[in-house]
Amino acid sequence: MDITAVKFPKNSTNSTFIHILRQRVNDYFVNNKISKYGNATMIFKTICMLSMYFVPYALLISAYFVDPLAVMAAWILMGVGMAGIGLSVMHDANHGSYSENKTVSKFIGFIIYLISGNRENWLIQHNRLHHTFTNVEGLDLDIDTLPILRFSPHQDRIAIHKYQHIFAWFLYSLLTVSWMTSKDFKQLYTFKGMGLIKDSTEFRKLMIDLVISKLIYYAFIIVIPVIFSAAPFWLTLLGLLSMHLIAGLILSCIFQLAHVMPSADFPEANTDGDLENNWAVHQLRTTCNFAPNSDFLNWYAGGLNFQVEHHLFPQICHVHYREISVIVEQTAKEFNLPYHSQKTFVGALSSHVNMLKKLGTED
Repeated sequence: MDITAVKFPKNSTNSTFIHILRQRVNDYFVNNKISKYGNATMIFKTICMLSMYFVPYALLISAYFVDPLAVMAAWILMGVGMAGIGLSVMHDANHGSYSENKTVSKFIGFIIYLISGNRENWLIQHNRLHHTFTNVEGLDLDIDTLPILRFSPHQDRIAIHKYQHIFAWFLYSLLTVSWMTSKDFKQLYTFKGMGLIKDSTEFRKLMIDLVISKLIYYAFIIVIPVIFSAAPFWLTLLGLLSMHLIAGLILSCIFQLAHVMPSADFPEANTDGDLENNWAVHQLRTTCNFAPNSDFLNWYAGGLNFQVEHHLFPQICHVHYREISVIVEQTAKEFNLPYHSQKTFVGALSSHVNMLKKLGTED
């Protein structure tokens, strides 16, 4: 889809909503004399997440672990740490919300290369497309995935979708395996077709960056452990796969509960390319929170259980989302706008399953 053909209305009855909301949120930071960027809590969390990933890795390549169960436990812990880095560290950094110092945020953001991703692709796919055209078929690549999965009512339904609520979980676990192998390459060609890459020179530069980043990751996660670990080759590969399956499932569960939900809208542009609502209202209608009172998810999931706040204020560090959510919800209600939120993670998971069932059986 041509990204320039789809646009948000400049004027609408709710055009003042985001202006008032931004002013109130800004007043919150000014009145409390705190920065909207990361704080000591963020630094501590970064140390914890990096430790869960790099400490087991260091012990593996130093041949500290010999017992197969210990080797597998190390890889499993790395999977939890890998997802935690993606949710709580890399994500904020590549939104520029980790630190007021842009160089620091950019440097922290480079850690994506060591968890199987590519920063340049992420900035296009996530920051530019997903955060702008959330749940818009053809522009939000998060809902435009494998043909055997149907995440939007505007996608064609085929027979196998009837069972997607059963097999989707296995495919979810392959998320970072896909990142590690083919997804970034496919997306780069997709970006080119969408006109997001200006010319062949830029495309070649991005492709070189992508190839180099993958080679660095393969050397880091496969070659070095195979050479230096005390574990046999097959056990290292089994551990690597386990790490990715765990990380992929964790990440997918957090991501899917934010947008592929019964309460979320899936807007379509009209024949002139206009979407119904302005950008801010669009985010409210397409995004869902879950488990807002869960201390664990607020910590581990990088505040992404507060997806509404994140989509409206991606430049604010997630450690502030719980506090500003009160402001966002109150302001949304004042303007008679939706504020979607599931009380628990289990409840949200159940709703997502119901949504998969609905999408699999209804046109």
